[in-house]
Amino acid sequence: MKNLSMIASFIGALFLTSCNNNDDNMDMALNVDYPAAYIVNGEDGSVSVVKLSTNEVTGTIELMGSGSDMIMWPHHISSHQDHLAIGVPGMDLSAGHSGLMTSGMTGKLLVIDAMNGSIVKNINLPLMNHNTIYSPNGNEIWVPQMDEMNSKVLVYDATTNALLNTIDVGMMAAELTFSSDGTKAYVANGDDDSITVINTATKAIITTIAVGDNPVGAWTGSNGKMYVDNEDGQTISVIDVATNSVDETITLGFMPGIASYNGPKNELWVSDPMAGKVHYWTWDTGMNMWMHGSSFNTGAGAHAIAFTTDGNTAYVTNQTANTVSVVNTTNHSVTKTINVGRKPNGIVIKM
Repeated sequence: MKNLSMIASFIGALFLTSCNNNDDNMDMALNVDYPAAYIVNGEDGSVSVVKLSTNEVTGTIELMGSGSDMIMWPHHISSHQDHLAIGVPGMDLSAGHSGLMTSGMTGKLLVIDAMNGSIVKNINLPLMNHNTIYSPNGNEIWVPQMDEMNSKVLVYDATTNALLNTIDVGMMAAELTFSSDGTKAYVANGDDDSITVINTATKAIITTIAVGDNPVGAWTGSNGKMYVDNEDGQTISVIDVATNSVDETITLGFMPGIASYNGPKNELWVSDPMAGKVHYWTWDTGMNMWMHGSSFNTGAGAHAIAFTTDGNTAYVTNQTANTVSVVNTTNHSVTKTINVGRKPNGIVIKM
């Protein structure tokens, strides 16, 4: 575990350690006034900040803390304006989600300032959570609660922190995501092999969609689709947002880490953690289906994938290798490998 003496939580601010080639180890206040990728390092309890123009680590936000505020095993991350929301399940999920026992495990709702790294919210939750995410309009924070029997979604007021809604979903709820138009929320129920679809305005359940074995997340596509990674089924279920139905099931032949849709390139990427690579599919208009293109190596434990707005560059976290791969999406080649913290998992790009 990292030396916690570098963490200045007792004065209410976070600092970064300089990560330049000279390794001067000088401390300075974090000031991210440039486009950056934020990478959650689960084992370290930290967030690495990568400047997109140089693909260099420019700072590390230390989260771990101590006592009741201790943040163990932060997981997935999302952004809204100048804030970053992080799910803190409190346990290592890097090996997959099969056979999870969550009884007695609690989680945290964590929000940090994207520019200076300070903690804005650190709220204890009744149960562990896969992620924490702002609603599309930014007025609410939605948090899934993982339970073997009756999982729930908690909806908080983003300003007052008041609990507004509690929504019952399926068994072992993992990731919660939103459709690209913001009208629907999707909860992956791992033990139910289903996706719960929720109306974001009314908080009413619209329907429950059967998918593959052990879904972890329904990942948002800008094309009106959601892409569900079924870990044990080793498939991707493609959900049509308009019809609430599964359009296609893509057979993988490996346990997926995450599915990510590159809108500008119209490609579907799926990470392959066991092989340390990423596969991609291209859309065949004539066949009206996704066709496997090829794959390329990134690093051991390949997991989360984030694309820049123009779709020309991808960033892939490699959990076992403790690195992030920078990928040219035109020729599907790794252009740089960045060393980050231990067990890098979630990633988000903020322009």
